[in-house]
Amino acid sequence: MTSSPKPSMSRGEARIRRAFMLSSAVIGAIGLLAGAACLLLGRAHETRQVEEVRIEAPTPVPVVGEPPDVRFTDITESAGIDFVHTSGAYGERLMPETLGSGAAFLDYDRDGDQDLLLVNSRRWAGHEEGRAQPTQALYANDGSGHFTDVTEQAGLALVTYGMGVAIGDYDGDGWDDIYLTSLESNHLLRNRGGRFEDVTAQAGVAGGKDRWSSSAAFLDYDKDGDLDLFVVNYVKWSREIDLAIDFRLTGLGRAYGAPVNFVGTDDQLYRNEGDGRFTDVTRAAGIRVTDPVSGNPVGKGLGVVPVDYDGDGWLDLMVVNDTVRNFLFHNLRNGRFEEVGIFEGIAYDRNGKATSAMGVDTAHFRDDQDVGIAIGNFANEMASLFVTAAGRPPFVDEAVLEGLGPASRIPLTFGLVFLDYDLDGRLDLLLANGHLEHEISKVQQSQHYLQPPLLFWNCGDTCSARFVPVTDAGDLSRPMVGRGISDADIDGDGDLDVLITQNGRRPALLRNDQQTGHHWLRVRLAGQPPNPDALGARLELTADGATRIRELVSARGYLSAVERTVTFGLGPAAQVERLRVIWPDGQVQELTPDQLDTTLVIEQPVETTSR
Repeated sequence: MTSSPKPSMSRGEARIRRAFMLSSAVIGAIGLLAGAACLLLGRAHETRQVEEVRIEAPTPVPVVGEPPDVRFTDITESAGIDFVHTSGAYGERLMPETLGSGAAFLDYDRDGDQDLLLVNSRRWAGHEEGRAQPTQALYANDGSGHFTDVTEQAGLALVTYGMGVAIGDYDGDGWDDIYLTSLESNHLLRNRGGRFEDVTAQAGVAGGKDRWSSSAAFLDYDKDGDLDLFVVNYVKWSREIDLAIDFRLTGLGRAYGAPVNFVGTDDQLYRNEGDGRFTDVTRAAGIRVTDPVSGNPVGKGLGVVPVDYDGDGWLDLMVVNDTVRNFLFHNLRNGRFEEVGIFEGIAYDRNGKATSAMGVDTAHFRDDQDVGIAIGNFANEMASLFVTAAGRPPFVDEAVLEGLGPASRIPLTFGLVFLDYDLDGRLDLLLANGHLEHEISKVQQSQHYLQPPLLFWNCGDTCSARFVPVTDAGDLSRPMVGRGISDADIDGDGDLDVLITQNGRRPALLRNDQQTGHHWLRVRLAGQPPNPDALGARLELTADGATRIRELVSARGYLSAVERTVTFGLGPAAQVERLRVIWPDGQVQELTPDQLDTTLVIEQPVETTSR
């Protein structure tokens, strides 16, 4: 999808441009050091007096802006959330116990506020100890941010080793449906007016019983109007394989295994046939990626986000893999994808190595045509921030240049999302952190099982580094065993509240108590069936001369989904100059909102000007 002409720069030229800029900086620094060394050596042997030369002081580096004083308050208990995640751990240290699970905000009962779905795992067979197995959990919001457990009456008391969740109205009836990924068979849960029915078998989307699925996303990849389904799979795993590897850490004994010890798997793409059934088109669509040497699947996927990275109006798929290269599936607009991660510069880190990637999110965080892709990595691997050049690929990792590098290097990051927490109009970045090993500090003093989330404030173009770590965000700054992140305005005050899932613990529901006085506008799109939520739409809002771009996708971060209402922070702006909506079918609609600090519902016209 495009809105304004882009410079005609080839991919090769973009690479050269970025490489030239970085190499020039390095050469310049080397030159300064060499010059200084020569000067010192020369002075050591100099005997004659020389005339003093006045050296001008260097231009001072701009002072980094200070983040606003915004606090988050943990309201989990007072809001009525009594959920506790169960990993099933009983001492054998089985790999699935480490990954936690996701969450989603959705309006399951169509009353206008955001309800909460929390994914749960279960106890291992033979270790139930006479206790009832935990189930998934659904909490209904009363509109003020207080929740009531409605799991039973909603038909979601489902027992499975759950991992992630995707939300989408796959049948176009106006009710949010749920796709639940699992270590076992996956589940498609159709919303029948506020009560869910398991339609997995007839829909044909269970996956394999021996296939470990992680994240998933609903999207209309073929532009036929309805929502298709993409499922990310992790590794080929069994308890027998896990125990046979016998992974150990010195000083701890048996430890949780790493994915390098397991064979990879293929992701899956299901095409929606429009009659309640899906067809597995993985092979035909070019989704399979195979190692040419071993013949095994390459992927070990944990996170996925749909993104139109090249601006052609067709959604592509960014998949992050754990310890192997990341995938970027380019939509060829003919029902097929081409995996171009290496070619587009996003497969490996800045050193040409694969990272232990978990979560992923994308955004136009600079308020321009450039697409940024943020990736959460393992402990001692800084987060990645891949960015296009002048709105066009290839990507270059600018995590260090943009300020993410040093602060994100030590923690183990799972989920991460872009969000404008202070409503100043610029997208900030939140990382959920937490280790795998309870006693990791015994062998690595820099590591801890509980780790505080990292909130980075986007201070714009005037700072020496765009993203500034927030040192005190109230309860958001306390250590957690963080995994998935979801965000939504749960109490109707206009700002985004946050939920972070914890492995084997209660989630943290964190109310945003910002008092910046900034204006805001929330936009909810009402699309034409069979995609009434308009997933895949693009919104462009112009205020105070700046245009902010948002792409409407639900699957973001790690195993999780966020609300479909889009929040625009406006800062001190007193009006919106223009709001432009590019609907999933390519229709363009422009309007000028006459109110701020409200939720604007925009209905897709039956007919409007096409691009």
